[in-house]
Amino acid sequence: MIKTYLGCYPCFLRQALDAARLAGASDEQQKTILDRVLEMLTQIALSSTPPEIGDRVHRIVRQEVGHRDPYREAKETSTRQALALYPRLRKCVQEADDPLDVAVRLSIAGNIIDLGPHQQYDLWDVIERVLTQPFAIDDRTAFREALGMADRVLYLADNAGETVFDRLLIEVLQVPVVYTVKGGPVLNDATREDALAAGLDQVAQVVETRSDAPGTILDRCSDEFWRLYNEVGVIVAKGQANYETLSHVGPKVFFLLQVKCPVIARDAGAGVGSFVLKQG
Repeated sequence: MIKTYLGCYPCFLRQALDAARLAGASDEQQKTILDRVLEMLTQIALSSTPPEIGDRVHRIVRQEVGHRDPYREAKETSTRQALALYPRLRKCVQEADDPLDVAVRLSIAGNIIDLGPHQQYDLWDVIERVLTQPFAIDDRTAFREALGMADRVLYLADNAGETVFDRLLIEVLQVPVVYTVKGGPVLNDATREDALAAGLDQVAQVVETRSDAPGTILDRCSDEFWRLYNEVGVIVAKGQANYETLSHVGPKVFFLLQVKCPVIARDAGAGVGSFVLKQG
C-alpha cells in the first residue's frame, strides 16, 4: 500500500472544494467543509493510504451539503462521450493485428477520465498517444501468460466513462469476467448504475464491492468480493486509487493506469503522464 505524503494535502483540499461546488454548496458551507478537512488532516496518520483519507474528505462534503452524489451529472456526461466513441474504438480493436494489445492500450487511455486529479485533457488526443507511445512499465507478456492459465478474471473498475473503455478490453478476453464497482458514489468512481449505462452487464457479471471508498480497501469489501478475490487467477485493477490500495497484494494483480501525480510516479518508477501495465 502507498502511504500519504504531505504533497497529497493540497489535493485533498482541492477535491473537497471541487466536490462542494459541484454539490451546490454555499460559500459558508464551502468554508465549513475546508475547515473540517483541515482539522481531519491534522489528526490523520501519514501511514493511511490516500484513498482512505479521500474517503473521509468526501464523507465530510456529503454530510455538510446533503448531496449523495455530487459527481452524478459529470459521470453521466463522461459515459455518453465514451459511448459516442465506442463503435469507432471497437472497430479499431477488431481490425488490429493484435486485438488484446490495442484493447489494453485503449483501456489505459480511458483512465484519463478522472476528476480526482482535476486535470484537463483531450480524450481523442490521449487515445492516439496511448496507441503509439511505449509503456513506461510493460508487463504485457506476464499478463498474457496469466490470462492463458486463468479460468476467470476479477476486474476492478475505476471511473464512470472509463467503464466503456474497460468494456473494449473485456470483449477480447477469452475467459469470464466479474466486473466490480463501488457500493455507493464517491468522486466519479463507477457504481452499478454507471456500469449498466456503459453496457458492462452485456459482457461481464457486475458486482459491488460494498465499499464506497476510493480504490479497493479490502477490509471494507463484501464477503462475495473476498470469495472472488481469493478464487480468481487474475485481477485487473484500474487506476491510481486501486494501485494505492493494492500495490502490495501479489503477482496475480495487474495494474492498468496512467500516472497522474508525483507520488504514484515515485512509487511505481514511471514518469507523470506515462502509461503503465504493472504486475503486482
